[in-house]
Amino acid sequence: MLSRVTRRLAGFGFICYVVAYLDRVNIGFAASALRHDLHLSDSAYGVGGGLFFVGYCLFEIPSNLVLERVGARLWIARIMIVWGFVSIATMFVTGEATFYAARVLLGLAEAGFFPGMVLYLTYWIPASDRARVGALFMTAAPVSFIIGAPVSDGLLRLDGTLGLHGWQWLFVAEGVPAVLLGIAALFVLTDRPAQAAWLAPDERVWLVRRMEEDRASRQEARGSMTAAFASPKVWLLSTVYFLNTLVTYGVFLWFPTILRDAAGGGGMRLTLLSAIPFAAALIAMVRIGRHSDRTGERKGHVAVCALTGAAGLVVAILFPHSVPLLIAGFTLSQVGQRSVMSVFWAMPPMLLAGTAAAAGIALINAVGNLGGFVGPTVMGALRQGTGAYTGGLLVLACALVIEAALVMSIRLPTNAAV
Repeated sequence: MLSRVTRRLAGFGFICYVVAYLDRVNIGFAASALRHDLHLSDSAYGVGGGLFFVGYCLFEIPSNLVLERVGARLWIARIMIVWGFVSIATMFVTGEATFYAARVLLGLAEAGFFPGMVLYLTYWIPASDRARVGALFMTAAPVSFIIGAPVSDGLLRLDGTLGLHGWQWLFVAEGVPAVLLGIAALFVLTDRPAQAAWLAPDERVWLVRRMEEDRASRQEARGSMTAAFASPKVWLLSTVYFLNTLVTYGVFLWFPTILRDAAGGGGMRLTLLSAIPFAAALIAMVRIGRHSDRTGERKGHVAVCALTGAAGLVVAILFPHSVPLLIAGFTLSQVGQRSVMSVFWAMPPMLLAGTAAAAGIALINAVGNLGGFVGPTVMGALRQGTGAYTGGLLVLACALVIEAALVMSIRLPTNAAV
């Protein structure tokens, strides 16, 4: 029965998250064209890439609190439809200022989708299964890169068609699915298990009882928004996530350019090769999530994955001009760093319940995603200042080492609420 819930809700969330990631990182595929047509420096491009997270972080917590009140069905649909139209409107940017504005607006529009889905799945999935189900949902990130590389390359080849630049076609074609999925959310999502007409009556009763027991085991009465904001563990988790997100977007928005510069050009073959690290991460995320659920261990899995990611970035630093070794290094990096996500989001619900879960998960995501501004910005500034990617990649590797140390310092009880 839980497999049915997973297929319907986590499966739909996965598809939506693929589109979300495409709309966040498609500027990475269009970086060269954008810098040329909009006359952007490396530094300006890096700042613009990261500005998405300024708007995104401002509305994370209010968005999750609204979702808890009005339900995921309406709120997720609203988020997706608005962000789809904003993504489409990015085709009208004309220079540095409008590029910055478009990125901030996209962040504002998408704010709340990811923490909203994480919170929503806690209404349906018992704690013992959350790393596995979370991994299935979060594999959307590497899948978006695997799909996005060839799709974006094809759209960029439409340059000049109907008088539009290739990057304008990219923003339009990759924004429309968000609008359509937002409409579909009204029919696919159900707010709570008790309302699930698509489950048999006995399955519905079992799931409602199971989730009530799960909440009771975490002492939900103690879960308040004040408790979430006052908890040192929540802020420590926010810092861990900040460091991980810094690396995620430092890599996502610069990897296509790093690879293209090492190869001396682009082409479909290089585009397909660039999908290898993310295909490997896709497999690793699911396997590591399952292993964490099976053993019940969380912190060690996160720490080992972070250190593996750092090791991969060191390989990329040591061999900056070798395409095969760059791909090998980034593959190791993505296998480790992306697999952190499989397990990390199973940790906050061990500390949070009720309103505290809505506020705390959003707080962790909001603070953490500020790393999405820092990562691309640091990469761009160091690239412009030194003419190389080495300094930026070294910062990302150090962030992962610090992340591993911090997560091991957290005292994580088996069942407790702050």
